[in-house]
Amino acid sequence: MLTAPNEKNRPLFAAKDIKAFYLDHCPKIFPQKRRSFANATKVIRALSGPMYDGKYLHCLVKEMLGNTRLNHTLTNVVVPTFDIKLLQPTIFSTYEVKKNPSLNALLSDICIATSAAPTYLPPHGFETKDSSGKARQFNLVDGGVVANNPTLVAIGEVAKEINRERSDFFPIKSTNHGKFLVLSLGTGSAKKDEKYNAKDAAKWGVLGWLTNSASTPLVDVFTEASGDIMDLHISTIFQALHFENNYLRIQDDTLSGQVSSVDIATKENLEDLVKVGERLLKKPVSCVNLETGLYEPSNQGTNEEALIRLAKILSREKQLRGLRSPQG
Repeated sequence: MLTAPNEKNRPLFAAKDIKAFYLDHCPKIFPQKRRSFANATKVIRALSGPMYDGKYLHCLVKEMLGNTRLNHTLTNVVVPTFDIKLLQPTIFSTYEVKKNPSLNALLSDICIATSAAPTYLPPHGFETKDSSGKARQFNLVDGGVVANNPTLVAIGEVAKEINRERSDFFPIKSTNHGKFLVLSLGTGSAKKDEKYNAKDAAKWGVLGWLTNSASTPLVDVFTEASGDIMDLHISTIFQALHFENNYLRIQDDTLSGQVSSVDIATKENLEDLVKVGERLLKKPVSCVNLETGLYEPSNQGTNEEALIRLAKILSREKQLRGLRSPQG
């Protein structure tokens, strides 16, 4: 949504709007039942369908994005989803849409699809048509099923563009990771909370895996596995090639209690999440320990300082590209 254009072809939203968006709309996307009935309601919903109908989210996103399509975005984007009919990933990429018009879906449909977390929100179905009128159907769920940390997917798309000798990239090899500068923002994890264990899980049936202590263990397992294996793989590559400073991963794996929940959208919990984010900025940059899989402080200053350094590098890069551009 941050890449959608307004009528003046400028960003429709700014990063500073994200916090207000979540504080305003999360309670309506994930309406909360009275505490005494909350867990019972979740159990019933888990057995009969998704816990939330998604209607408010769908209406909100469609209203905000209107008829904006993938090829209208102001910068290149790569959005992973998973097609449950074809049982394969569908990657919406502004790079690929140029040669595959069937991917040129409404940005609202893409956003709804990639946020459709199984058990929480319903899958999203829609179709597109190319210039000849040929239709393509999509039956999609959350991109986290494919890649909860989509960094490698994005790197792959850029690498393909480099191989096509795109003019806006410096002449480099797609395998030269020293030329890649990656910022990866996590959404928090309860890894250190150690919520589950084999003794308890051995007693779970379908219901136990779907809902346990205000969490969904099955979803937690798949999303954590997907995100961690991706982060471990990328960290291994950058560290092995001695370009670890080119990969900045900002993630808090110390969440516990309600702030680690996907859908507890009470005013109190949302405010606590804001505080988590503010504290995270002041924490030292951390890198994944390749042996333990946990994040450990590095010697790169705080996350806030690292982001400022990264912004300066990107600003210089944009200026250099402007000088090389025929229009510059």
